[in-house]
Amino acid sequence: MPYPSGHRAAVKRNIIDSARRLFNRHGFENVSLSQIMAGAGLTHGGFYSYFKSKSDLYAEVLGCFFTDPQWKSCWEGVHVDLSSTDVGPQVVRAYLSRQHFEDVENSCPMVALPSDVARSGVSAKRAFETVFRAMVSVLERSLAQNGHRRRATAQSIAALSIGGMIVARTMVDRALADELRTACIAIALDLGGWNKNKAGRWIKNGRRNNGKLRTSPTRVAEKS
Repeated sequence: MPYPSGHRAAVKRNIIDSARRLFNRHGFENVSLSQIMAGAGLTHGGFYSYFKSKSDLYAEVLGCFFTDPQWKSCWEGVHVDLSSTDVGPQVVRAYLSRQHFEDVENSCPMVALPSDVARSGVSAKRAFETVFRAMVSVLERSLAQNGHRRRATAQSIAALSIGGMIVARTMVDRALADELRTACIAIALDLGGWNKNKAGRWIKNGRRNNGKLRTSPTRVAEKS
């Protein structure tokens, strides 16, 4: 009996999702094909029907909601509307959220896998670069600046969001990690000009500070 339409695509997606979880948790070198296939509910022998090699699979794992419409974030309560005009601050808060911080297996691979990518071949680096470029493009749409400065600002916000989460995850002190994430959110929102309301007042911690920005970054977006 033939498989239903879409079966092959669904199986491939399961393999990619299994690999993403395992790579995020253990790193590329420490995960075997048998583990990946077992995580997808399949046997080792079926792997080569879908991918040429583990490296070939790795390049496909390097996706995120910026580039992969089927990528499903498991960060509970965190949603990003890529079609929204204010997608920039949504991305910042989602990326540096508590949920993303705690959910290592379902991380954006730019946070979980940069060291692996740096040691990998051109295909993996290009895949990583594609995701980063897509993130910058999404952030640019919400910026009021024009030209080169707008792009530079988006790149800076993207790097701050990714790097902030990477550093936060290296810390043993959870309070310090949370303080760092909150500080990165505050600075990223300031860089994007996303902390001002229509009257031009800075909004911080639910308070309005006419024309002034408090440097204290405490609790900027505590769904984060």
